[in-house]
Amino acid sequence: MFFKKFMGEEYDDVNLIVLGVISWTTVFLLIGKIFSKRSFEFCNRIVSTIHAILAVTLASLSVEDWSCPVCPLASTSSPKQRQALGVTVAYFIYDLICCLFDHRFSFDNAVHHLVGIVGLGAGLAFRKCGSEQVAALFITEISSPLLHARELFKELGYRDTGLNLAADIIFAVIFSVARMVGGPYLTFLTLSANNPILIKATAVGLQLVSTFWFYKIVKMVKYKLTKTRK
Repeated sequence: MFFKKFMGEEYDDVNLIVLGVISWTTVFLLIGKIFSKRSFEFCNRIVSTIHAILAVTLASLSVEDWSCPVCPLASTSSPKQRQALGVTVAYFIYDLICCLFDHRFSFDNAVHHLVGIVGLGAGLAFRKCGSEQVAALFITEISSPLLHARELFKELGYRDTGLNLAADIIFAVIFSVARMVGGPYLTFLTLSANNPILIKATAVGLQLVSTFWFYKIVKMVKYKLTKTRK
C-alpha cells in the first residue's frame, strides 16, 4: 500500500514536470507569434518573467506559517511545495534547452540551471526539505522580473536611459539583499538541519553561484554609475 502511494506521488511529480515543459514551450511559441519581429532572447525573457512571477506566487502560497517561513526544517514536502518546485524544475529544463538554441550561449546560466534542476529534483525525489527549497525558490526568483526587464528595455530602445539605469539599480539592490543576506542564512539552516547530503551540497553550490553573480552585478553597477557621471 505504501509502495503504491509513493509511486503514485512520484508519477504525479513526473507528470507535472513533463506537462510543465510542454506548457512553457507552448507559451514561448505563442509569444514568438505575437512578437514575431523581436529576437529569440526577447521572447524567452518574457517567458522567464512569467515564470518568476508564478514561482514567487506559488512559493508564497505554500508557506504554512509566515512567522517562520522556513519551518518546519527537513520536513516532508507538502503538495503545494512540490507543485511550486515541479513548475520551476520544468521551467529550468525548458530554459536549458533554449540556451542551446540561443546564439549567445551562456555557460554561467547553463550551470545555474543544472544546479537548480539537480537540487529541486533531489528535493522532489527525497520528498524532504520542502520548506527550505521553497524559501530558496522565493529568494532566487524575487529579483528575476527586474533582471529580465533591464534586458527587455534595451531591445525596446531604452538602453543607456534613466529607466534602464533605475531597473539596473533596483535589481542590484533586491538581488544583493535576497542572495547575500537571505541566501547565506538559508544555507546555514539547510546545512544544520537533517537533510540529505545532496540537498546540502546543492545549497552550497547555489550560494557559490549567487556570490559569483553578486560579484558581476557589483561590477556592472559600478560601470553604469561611472558611465553616467561621465
